[in-house]
Amino acid sequence: MLTRKQHELLCFIHDRLAESGVSPSFEEMKDALDLKSKSGVHRLISALEERQFIRRLPNRARALEVLKMPERADRGPAAASPTASRVQPPVAANENVLEIPLHGRIAAGAPIEALEGQNSLSVPAALLGPGEHYALEVAGDSMVEAGILDGDYALIRRAETARDGQIVVALVDDNEATLKYFRREGAMVRLDPANRAYDPQRYDPNRVRVQGCLAGLLRRY
Repeated sequence: MLTRKQHELLCFIHDRLAESGVSPSFEEMKDALDLKSKSGVHRLISALEERQFIRRLPNRARALEVLKMPERADRGPAAASPTASRVQPPVAANENVLEIPLHGRIAAGAPIEALEGQNSLSVPAALLGPGEHYALEVAGDSMVEAGILDGDYALIRRAETARDGQIVVALVDDNEATLKYFRREGAMVRLDPANRAYDPQRYDPNRVRVQGCLAGLLRRY
């Protein structure tokens, strides 16, 4: 029987290996699980090793091998995607559908006020990974070249930090939020659109707070 965090980490490692063939770094694991330090990751890795869910490959940095997945992840259609297991229990009748908060509209153009609503959205669990998630409806066209269209639902993993090149929800001046690529440019933070018709936005770092990173996209036809 795995703890919630052990299960989250195992799914995250399994997904990364399936996607790129390379184990995530301890820093990436720390961020994915919203842990405060890498020592927590070490404890989780050791616990998974003891239970023979993973093993470290000798003489190779960042080398982990997933030996098995919990029975719950091996059952039925969800077996193809370990991320179908979630921290929150599903509230829908279908075990593979989750309800996450829907917080209103967010600009993929000029910043607009976000986090204005308190509805919910049904989301296939396979679209979500470890961590806490919420959804925002996209307004605008500045991210079209990244495949993010007006009316799409952006699925956001809560986070307060981001790597260069990640698509984030950035809160500007504590009252307006926008969906953009996050980059550092010298002493400034640059929020880049994915539409040649729009210019990058540059801010002092103290004016920008990361509210989450894009984890998936849901489109209704």
